[in-house]
Amino acid sequence: MGHMQLMLYSPAHQAQNVMASRGSPSPRSALRGDNPRGEFSDLVPAKDEHAVEVKRIAVIGAGIMGGGIAHVSALGGYTTCLLDLDAAFLEKGLDTIRRNLQKGVERGKVSGDEMKAALRRLTFTLDLEEAASGADLVIEAVVEDMAAKLDLFGRLDRITPDHAILASNTSALSVTEMGGATNRPDRVLGMHFFNPPHIMRLVEIIRGLESSEESIGTAEEVSRGMGKETVVVNESPGFITSRVNALVGNEAFRMLQEGVASAEDIDTAVRLGLNHPMGPLEMADMVGLDTRLHILEHLQKTLGDRYRPTPIHLKHVAAGRLGRKTGRGVYTYDEQGRRK
Repeated sequence: MGHMQLMLYSPAHQAQNVMASRGSPSPRSALRGDNPRGEFSDLVPAKDEHAVEVKRIAVIGAGIMGGGIAHVSALGGYTTCLLDLDAAFLEKGLDTIRRNLQKGVERGKVSGDEMKAALRRLTFTLDLEEAASGADLVIEAVVEDMAAKLDLFGRLDRITPDHAILASNTSALSVTEMGGATNRPDRVLGMHFFNPPHIMRLVEIIRGLESSEESIGTAEEVSRGMGKETVVVNESPGFITSRVNALVGNEAFRMLQEGVASAEDIDTAVRLGLNHPMGPLEMADMVGLDTRLHILEHLQKTLGDRYRPTPIHLKHVAAGRLGRKTGRGVYTYDEQGRRK
């Protein structure tokens, strides 16, 4: 099979043709609720006759999120294959996994034997068919671009076994639409991890219009196997966390633009005054200012102008100041991603 072409943001900030990728299910009852924009109403998921036992996971995209997801997958006991079409991205992702596992050992969070076992479970490839053809679960972590995701889900639908669940790590986009690109919409859902995945404890499980209860239950069980807590969200733009984070981050940029305070003081105030682990501007740098901009633009389109990006944010992206991955965003970073 030839290499597939997907868009992903590289460290140089341009869109490139690269891709930055156990247990029985425990069904949950359907969530109900009003949805003023019509995505869901009195949702009753379809039943799936065949539950999936997940042993092999493919992660598509070796960027910050994909590499982190592969880390917790392998550490959680799953045979894991990490894929990227860019060899340099793949090598960087693997180096980051090794480095973060070693830090876990040094801090007493992971034993040396656990680290070795995780690395034995982890393989990597540049070929999509090699990564996904035997997977029970595929988690994609490519660029927040719907066209790229639809292309990928169509390809995965043809490559993966019929029983496989296809999950997106999207922060805001429609998993229902992604499911529509496949012949298995009941096995398509969202698994939204948080940055950095090997530290952050939450996974948002996103229920698409046709996601089955068995698929949702399997995703919850796999997440718990990775040491995570879960919440199940009926699909809505931005889900829970991205809607809140986007507003907080946007307001922080607005205060920075208005000269209310320095970036450092805004972040310090939110960390110490509101007990957040990171300030909103340093978090934006970590996520990527381009990624955060994609989310804001989508939420502005679907939820209204309260999500309109600020001019200073737009200028940073236009200048290629995308955060840690480019060495400069709101703050400046060295080659190891440490603030200067």
